[in-house]
Amino acid sequence: MIGKIFSIEENYVMVNLTIDISSQTNLINVHVVFEDGDKRIVGEILNINSNVAKIGIVGEIADNRFIPGINKKPAFKSKVRIIVMDELYLVLGNQKVTDNTQVYLGLSTVYANYRINVNINDFFSNHFSILGNTGSGKSCTTARIIQNVFTSSNYVPINAKIFIFDAYGEYIRAFSELHNISPMLNDKVYTTNVNDGEHEILRIPLWLLNTDDIAILLEATESTQLSIIERALKYVPIFKEENSDVVVFKNDIIARAIMDILQSGKESSKIRDQVTAILTTYNTEQLNLETVISQPGYNRTLKQCLFVDNNGKMAEMELVVDMINSFIVEGIEIPDPKGDTYYTLKDLELALDFALISEGILKSDKVFDYANVLSVRLHSLINSDAAMYFDYPKMIDRDTYIDNFTKTANGKPVQIVDININYVNDRLAKSITKIISKMIFERACFDSNRGHNPTHIIIEEAHRYVQKDNDVELLGYNIFERITKEGRKYGVILGLITQRPSELSETCISQCTNFIILRTLHPKDLAYIREMVPNISEEGTKQLKTLQPGNALAFGSAFKVPVEIKFDRPNPEPLSNNSDIVSAWFG
Repeated sequence: MIGKIFSIEENYVMVNLTIDISSQTNLINVHVVFEDGDKRIVGEILNINSNVAKIGIVGEIADNRFIPGINKKPAFKSKVRIIVMDELYLVLGNQKVTDNTQVYLGLSTVYANYRINVNINDFFSNHFSILGNTGSGKSCTTARIIQNVFTSSNYVPINAKIFIFDAYGEYIRAFSELHNISPMLNDKVYTTNVNDGEHEILRIPLWLLNTDDIAILLEATESTQLSIIERALKYVPIFKEENSDVVVFKNDIIARAIMDILQSGKESSKIRDQVTAILTTYNTEQLNLETVISQPGYNRTLKQCLFVDNNGKMAEMELVVDMINSFIVEGIEIPDPKGDTYYTLKDLELALDFALISEGILKSDKVFDYANVLSVRLHSLINSDAAMYFDYPKMIDRDTYIDNFTKTANGKPVQIVDININYVNDRLAKSITKIISKMIFERACFDSNRGHNPTHIIIEEAHRYVQKDNDVELLGYNIFERITKEGRKYGVILGLITQRPSELSETCISQCTNFIILRTLHPKDLAYIREMVPNISEEGTKQLKTLQPGNALAFGSAFKVPVEIKFDRPNPEPLSNNSDIVSAWFG
């Protein structure tokens, strides 16, 4: 026995120690057992003040198994003793990985050389977060955990599919030797560095993107912009075809836009200027400013019929209306895009321009402003280096495109896909991360054998990409929030790696089931963790401020009790080390 109970308050037990603590090893975080006959309650020593120990109840042992949680409390007569090894196995798990159901994480910081293993299903079938300040060891911890998946046992997880959105390109080295573990294991790197001659440049086929994807890419903010994007995507496959039907569609679109202007009630001079502006930029062989309007006795061009006299009247308005109206086809319906027509950003720009006309943007300055923002952003994208990321070289369908991520050139499976988004700005990086994640999720949703092909999406610097955006108001959902709420049943699991949890989407982090938290110092982040993360105590929150680099507090569905783990250094290590200032300064 180590002492006697003198107080039980809520979920804490106060014990007067009867042992000489000066002769003991550190007892903080050591587990104790309150034994009363065949009843065994398990607690953890949280602190010791003089000869009084504060012990938090963590569960009970019954029928030779540990049951976490608080259902019973110890009696005052209970014997209080240090937990023995057989009982510790029940609480922390067996130290040996004997099959392919377990993965080694690291060593306990409380019990010397005690190996902490977790059930793979308990950890990797749930969304998880790895949190901690810069320099606390997040990248090394993440790399080590994934490396352990492939090295903990003799079983090779050849069907694993782990996508890493690599904010700094630091994980490329960490998984570069995967093939050396087994010839069946492979990693693959996609880069946003257009000058990288070693790795494949990330390219996204435009025709696989729907209205929501383009809205994300062009940073749409208003619902009125969605209808323009939707219309543009309908126009693209039509404009790619060279046949008479396309001309009919084009003439109909232009004519409807002009009719809106002609019937707007504006001054004749403004009507003339706007019609002229449209037909100068958008025209066909049949419908343009030089189209001839024939009347008995004379022929005039459309441009001549737009003449405004000294009284501010357009004398030939009726002729113009009749002529334009002749190009409008009643009942015409444009089919929805099927994603089977190859097109480029330039083609999309042309379609967007036509969509702007068909929306009658010249009638409303406000609508024009909203629409023009999309046009300007698309034009800027086309004229930037980033255009290369949407210049896919050949026609491909969605399933093949996604499958190609996880296959080598000769068709062998790829377990780790590193998408290096270091060379684009945060806005585009966020768009790329959302678009590809959405593709993966939607593919899984339509898989008839639901959940049989699990995919993990791990996002480094998640606070930059997994935020509370206006997506919910604009699109009705945020893709990361949808994945965290629905992804598990489809086998799409999200891993969030961040130094600023308070900037994450609250919905996303609240849906995480497992947490590995390294040293965290910012008061706002500590408060956020305490409020948003389940099952973390006040003592646990305080403990986060003093953790050594590479040490973490782990808890969640994969852990029966919160446990402090010291992770091994990854091998190879990610490129996340600090600069060597001395060498740089002094040579």
